[in-house]
Amino acid sequence: MFWASSKLDVLESKLNIYEELSREMLAKLEAAVDKISEGNNRIAQILTKHEERIDQSSRNDELILKMFDDIKDEMSELEERLDKRVSSIEAKTEDASKTKWIMVGMATLLTFTVGLFGILQPWINNNTNKFNTEVSKNK
Repeated sequence: MFWASSKLDVLESKLNIYEELSREMLAKLEAAVDKISEGNNRIAQILTKHEERIDQSSRNDELILKMFDDIKDEMSELEERLDKRVSSIEAKTEDASKTKWIMVGMATLLTFTVGLFGILQPWINNNTNKFNTEVSKNK
């Protein structure tokens, strides 16, 4: 019996050792699970912040593209207005050029007429004198 009781004591002590080891391992496993959970929570927080940044970046990109479109529209409007003003100025310049050439033509005609009158004046005066003398002779 002594022998059985000593075997029983040995088995109980071994069982106590295994129970204690199991508790230690369980405690270590729980600690490891807690650390993994903390790591997962941190990763979840980082991912949440990263997604928020991506969303903000997408909104910023959309705003920038909208601003580009607005600037493009504004530039188109300015280009149209500038084209109209240039066309208006070109039309005025054309009118001024036509007026200038009309004036040059009139001045040339006037100069030619005055020059022709100057050349013909002695002949006209001579003929007028002849006419006057003939008229006075006939009287």
